[in-house]
Amino acid sequence: MDLLSKVADGEPQSPLEQELFEENRRLRRICQALMERVESAGTGRAPYGAFEHAVLLAEQVRERTDTLHRTLDELAETNTRLEDARREAEAANHSKTRFLAAVSHDLLQPLNAARLFTSALEELPLERNAGTLVTNIGRSLRDVEQLLGTLVDISRLDAGVLTPDVAPFAVAELLDALAEESWQMAQAKGLAFSYVASSAVVESDLALLARVIRNLVSNAVRYTDTGRVLLGCRRRAEGLEIVVADTGPGIPESRREEVFLEFRRGRDQVSRQSPGLGLGLAIVDRIARLLDHPLQLASQSGHGTLFALMLPYARAPVVEPAVTTVVPLRGSEYLKGACLWVLDNDASILDGMQALLCGWGCQVRVSTCAAELEQQLEEQREQQPAEAGSAWRGVLLIDYHLDAEDGDGLSLAERLIQRYPWVMPMLITANHDAEIKRRCRERGFPCVLKPVKPLRLRQALIHLLGEAGHDGP
Repeated sequence: MDLLSKVADGEPQSPLEQELFEENRRLRRICQALMERVESAGTGRAPYGAFEHAVLLAEQVRERTDTLHRTLDELAETNTRLEDARREAEAANHSKTRFLAAVSHDLLQPLNAARLFTSALEELPLERNAGTLVTNIGRSLRDVEQLLGTLVDISRLDAGVLTPDVAPFAVAELLDALAEESWQMAQAKGLAFSYVASSAVVESDLALLARVIRNLVSNAVRYTDTGRVLLGCRRRAEGLEIVVADTGPGIPESRREEVFLEFRRGRDQVSRQSPGLGLGLAIVDRIARLLDHPLQLASQSGHGTLFALMLPYARAPVVEPAVTTVVPLRGSEYLKGACLWVLDNDASILDGMQALLCGWGCQVRVSTCAAELEQQLEEQREQQPAEAGSAWRGVLLIDYHLDAEDGDGLSLAERLIQRYPWVMPMLITANHDAEIKRRCRERGFPCVLKPVKPLRLRQALIHLLGEAGHDGP
């Protein structure tokens, strides 16, 4: 008889047998207690049936758990594929934005030259028919510029790569120039134009804000056949309110949300006469949201439309606005004799700038590379009369994108003013990047965007030379 049999028969002999015998008795008691608990459970089933049911439930739970795990794995795989597709879409969107930016820069170069030549022609005494043709060419070029700029802006907004360069500035710095542009547009259409000026200091991105207000004023002039257009400021407790109002046909209440959508235009007859993609107000709305400037619309059919944009005040003293009458600046007379240097690696742009600036009476020297420019500045230093002293000033109009050996225009300008402190740089660029504008602001360099608007350039030159006390060379 083996050891286990002896233990089972209750015949323990050795200490080991005694230990096994006690363990066996303990296990039997546990088994008996479990059987009694199963039999006493109120399941209404026989003990074996209850056990079988429990095993079946456990199997169902296991199967459903496995199914759930497979589903979760499939969902994870699907999410991974969706994430990959999202990244690919974002990359494609950024690639499209970079492509549009590059293409727009290349297109803006000849467009900028054409605008400069046309502007120079517009200031010459021409026969009536020739003057009309030049005006029409200029208008067409402005339309091309606006369409191209609109497409690039909407693309950058969609891609989320448009970063605001928010800084404090006097609102008059922006609105005075826009008022004169608007006055000229309104006058060409036979409309009255009023401007409520302000010396308030606000915080915003000057270039993006200019795009918003220019679009609003352009729409007001375009859709108003008779009456007047208003550009003005109102002091509010929460900020400075910039208002653009007109006496046009108004916007029906049913269309007030629709006008901010892409590819929505106004009246059909205006659409046939005026170029555009219907993106102006869509850009206005998106930029206002990007800058966190609340935009309001009030309109009544047949009685005009009013747009109001709220800007935060900067921490600087402000002065109450005054109603003024806008008249064109006599900038050409003020700029007579001003000494200007122009650096750009595009010869056609240099020709256009020279024609425009010489038409204003400026003394202009152009160059296509830094070495040529420095040679001109050295010659000027040698020729500069001693009695002029440090009061004499000249302006350097320098493009941002130069040839590789010259670096970027900002870095070159910083180097040049160390050697030629009487030179005042003004950056000209087709790149709207916020970093470039920030660098210009930190260095105190004016920045003019391409295609160069002659009126904007003239006012920037007047402001720069006026600060320096320009008295001619």
